[in-house]
Order: sequence, then C-alpha cells, then structure tokens
Amino acid sequence: MTTGNAKTPLAGTPSLLRAINDRAALELLLANGPLSRTQIGTLTGLSKPTASQLLGRLEAAGLVLPVGTTAGGPGPNAQLYQVNPAAGYVAGLDVTTSQVRVAVADITGTTLAEHVVPTKGWPAAETVPRVAGAVAEAVRAAGLGTDALHSVVIGVGGAPDPVSGKLRYASHLPGWHAPRLVEGLAGAIGAPVTIENDVNLAAVAEQSAGAAQGCEDFVLLWAGEGTGAAIVIAGRLHRGFTGGAGEVGYMPVPGSPVVRDVRRRNSGGFQELVGAPAVRALAKEHGLAAPTAEEAVARALATPGAGDAFLAELAARLAVGLAVIVAVVDPRLVVVSGGVPTAGGERLRALVEEELARISAARPEVRGSALTGSPVLLGALARALAAAREAIFSTH
Repeated sequence: MTTGNAKTPLAGTPSLLRAINDRAALELLLANGPLSRTQIGTLTGLSKPTASQLLGRLEAAGLVLPVGTTAGGPGPNAQLYQVNPAAGYVAGLDVTTSQVRVAVADITGTTLAEHVVPTKGWPAAETVPRVAGAVAEAVRAAGLGTDALHSVVIGVGGAPDPVSGKLRYASHLPGWHAPRLVEGLAGAIGAPVTIENDVNLAAVAEQSAGAAQGCEDFVLLWAGEGTGAAIVIAGRLHRGFTGGAGEVGYMPVPGSPVVRDVRRRNSGGFQELVGAPAVRALAKEHGLAAPTAEEAVARALATPGAGDAFLAELAARLAVGLAVIVAVVDPRLVVVSGGVPTAGGERLRALVEEELARISAARPEVRGSALTGSPVLLGALARALAAAREAIFSTH
C-alpha cells in the first residue's frame, strides 16, 4: 500500500527473474565455454534444481546444447552444455573504395565464411543489389539459408547522421548516399541493417578483444588512405551531434596549410599532413619512394639513416594531431591503427609515444592495434552479435 508520494518497491516477477537468470547463464556459457549444471549453479548462485530448470528451458528453446560430459573427476560424469551455434547468425561488412569484405558468424562469434568483392566499376545505382549479392555469397559459403541472418552491421568511411540517417563525410563512396539506403539494404539482404563509421567499429573491436580491453576512456587514431579517430568515453562511443565526432582528418593542425571549403575537397589539415598521399610524398623526399604508404613505411624500417629520418618526421606529424585530440579528450589510452601504424609496428608506435610526450601536457599510453585481420570487420561482427544476442536471448 502507498500513501501520499511514498512508493513501495515491487519485487521482480518470477518470469522476469527467470529471464535474468537465463540471460546470465547464456553469457557465462559464451564467456567460459561448455559448463555443467553444477558449474552454472555455482557461477550464478542458483540451486541445482533451479539450474536444471534453467537449462531445460534454454535447451527447449534451442539456445543450448548438451556437448558431452566431464571426465577424470570423482563421482559420475556431469553433462556439459554450450550455447547452440545455430541459434542465430550475423554478418559484418567492411566497405572501402576498392572492395567490400563480408564475414558471417554464428551466435557464439565463430566466423563461418568470408567473401571479398572488388568494387571497381560498380555503378552507383547498383550499390544496394551488389552489396546484397556479396552478403548472399558469404551466407552460401557458410552453408546457410537465405533467411539465416538476424543482424547485419556495415562499416563505412563516413558518419551516418543520427537524425536523417544520411551518410556524411563519404563523398568517396558513390552510391552510399541514397535517402533510404538502410531500408533498401535491409530489404535486399533480408535482415536488419545498421551502418556505422569504420573507425568506430575498429575501436569496438579493440575494446572487446584488442589493445583497449578493460579501458573505458580511450582514443583510437586510424591512419591509412584516410585519417580518422574514434572516441570512447566511460565505455561508450562518442558520436557527436551530427555523428561526425572523430572526423579528425578535417582538423587544422600545425605543419599543414589551413584547408578552406573542406566539405567540397573532402579533406583537411590533418589528412593533408598524414594521409596516404602525404606519407608517400614524405617518403619520396627521403629517397624511399613506394607505390603505397604502407610499403613506404616498411621500406623505411629496412633502411637505416634515411628510414630513421622519415619515421621520426612521420611520428612527429601523427603526434601533432594526437596532441590536439588528447588536449580535448584527455584519454587514458591512445590506440594507433590502420595501414600506416600497422606497417610501422613497434618502432613507429614508440616514436609517436615519445613525440606526444614532448608536446602534450597529458601523456597517455600509446598502444598499437592488438588485432589480426580487419579491425573494422571484427568490430562489425561484434556489434552485429550484440544486437542479435539481445534479440534472441531476450525473447525465448
């Protein structure tokens, strides 16, 4: 009974408590692999009868499977359970100016297939059907049916406006600016679709399985053909009012002329200083001409003298932009990723950290990416899995 403004807290209903316990058990199985009824009871604090009922519900819903028994211990062997990989499937995409890379994974996060499609010569008007075709090829390669996917996340070098949904900062991606692009892709693919900034997805991957694990305040600087950053504050991505937080390629910085009309040129001071064309030009000045920025950095590592001077100047350029970002955000950690830092490895990372410490009041640790493969693709899969698990685990 309540009187006046006083309120009596309501106890959780049995169905709500069951749902909470079921979800906790599923998360434990995902994190720890096959577990017995007793182990699940111990980890969740549930009694053996309650843990048995829980596993019965999840097995009946097709969310867990028995997968053998324990062996070698005293007493009878115990049945082990794991999350059913076939409970759901997702796809992640990494879209660049040259290709679309697709990966399909089951609900446990195991990648089942990847498919790469070159995009050279794609008519802009055929973007939706061709992307859907690439996804369909990956789904077939995974041995799945056409309606298997529960969630699809696409990483692109741009920023979806949170209000209009229109893709901004992406004039380099013809065909990705249709007003109803997400709806068109979802209809063609046959599953819910989310478009996310590629550098943001790289940060998601580093936070879940890479260099930023356990860190809730960090910045990821991406340096490759393009330049961008992802900002994570209190464990959450900061996207900004228009979705453009982290578009640091447009940032005016010392050492580069101020670029006017940045939207028309799709470039800015920091991009002009450390983007791939600038890295190639700098390498040429040091007698290290190469067809790509990554090859120029690799060549510098193998060339004492000229290579040392090139790497020192490149690190100084990267540190200038980082110093601006760090002064505003004050992160605990900076992760450097993308083609150029990856090619430069530990040598370039250390040089960037040293130079940043010289010119910045704050001195965050600088780490290189700890991921293999495409960080963007890994982040897309992580986001798609989170969405699929939320939907599947919460509605059984």
